[in-house]
Amino acid sequence: MKSFFQFLKESNAVQQATRLGLTSDGHGGWYDKRGEFVAKTEKGQLKFYNKRQRIGKQDPPQSEKERKLSQSSSEKSSSQEVPAQSQDSSQQSAGQQEPIQQGPPPVEKTKGTLTIAFGRFNPPTTGHEKLLDTVSSNSEEGDYIIIPSRSQDKKKNPLDPDTKISVMRQMYPKHSEKIVNDPANRTIFDVLKKAHNDGYTNVRIVGGGDRVKEFDKLANDYNGKLYQFDNVEVFSAGDRDPDSEGTEGMSASKQRKAAAEGDYASFRKGVPKSMDDKQTKQLYTTLRGAMGIKEGWSLWQIAPKFDWKNLRENFIKKNIYRVGDIVENLNTGLVGKIIRRGTNYLICVTEDDIMFKSWIKDVTDVSGVPANQREVGTDALRKYAETMVKGSSWGRQFINKYKKK
Repeated sequence: MKSFFQFLKESNAVQQATRLGLTSDGHGGWYDKRGEFVAKTEKGQLKFYNKRQRIGKQDPPQSEKERKLSQSSSEKSSSQEVPAQSQDSSQQSAGQQEPIQQGPPPVEKTKGTLTIAFGRFNPPTTGHEKLLDTVSSNSEEGDYIIIPSRSQDKKKNPLDPDTKISVMRQMYPKHSEKIVNDPANRTIFDVLKKAHNDGYTNVRIVGGGDRVKEFDKLANDYNGKLYQFDNVEVFSAGDRDPDSEGTEGMSASKQRKAAAEGDYASFRKGVPKSMDDKQTKQLYTTLRGAMGIKEGWSLWQIAPKFDWKNLRENFIKKNIYRVGDIVENLNTGLVGKIIRRGTNYLICVTEDDIMFKSWIKDVTDVSGVPANQREVGTDALRKYAETMVKGSSWGRQFINKYKKK
């Protein structure tokens, strides 16, 4: 257990890193706005690393300037501290963004544990029914909510939120009252902050076996920063078997693939019996229309998990997901700028300086303006058109917004 003295020293390191605009990786490491590793918390101090380091090799000796910077980090942390009010005013006068709130607002905890399922459900399937049943059975006195994401694009998220939620309530009647349609719930953080403000003491997040680790890290890393719970628990609703013919093998990716290929027989297998053939055919037709099925689309764009080879080939060639692009994590709803490309993953940072990692199969590019915002005569259409024109002023503003100051 950390001593009170150790806690104070680490707090000083965090405060200094915040003033320098660095982002934590949750394990003592600190990154700058370009995603470069620049410092690490060691014994309550920020130790700065020189730019000559190489991954997988021993770091070269620090220069005299770097040693002084590292050794004086704790001294600067205490000597440069100013009252919160004057510090805020000085930051604003310098045109800097305000740091993320250091802690959530205090709320009286009057409720027990809320069980949450946050997912895309695009389209809903028999596999999702298993998830909802697991959420219900693991909730305390039936206190659970189902949060469908607000993501929408023709390829991976064709159904708009209202249509999707309407279908879910029809498809899962025993859970219909627990399915929430709230535009404010764009990310898993929005859901957790609302649970905090509603007075819940604990939260329990249920997800697919392939997403548990991602939810667990994000939700616990920001507990005490964006929201406050005594316990944040994440557990699996079960692993999926893509080769299985039953519920365990059913996924939204399979349903989109069947719709794209015009295979209604396979699509019908993924819809619960609570929906008759007429309702299922209506969903099938709606999904195909929302996807805008046409020649030239590739499987890796519609259902990337079934065409991993071509997805990764396009990624390696930098045809997709380039540094500077804005993407959305389809599992958590977080939207951020790509600051680093890995072998098959991305490191991104949100506008609130929240860093997150995403596999390339779990993101979609949202750099452009959504189709429903391109109506004639609107500012959205004008700005979108300007981005298509070389030298556009708005295009420059958009790019400069994400440049390091």
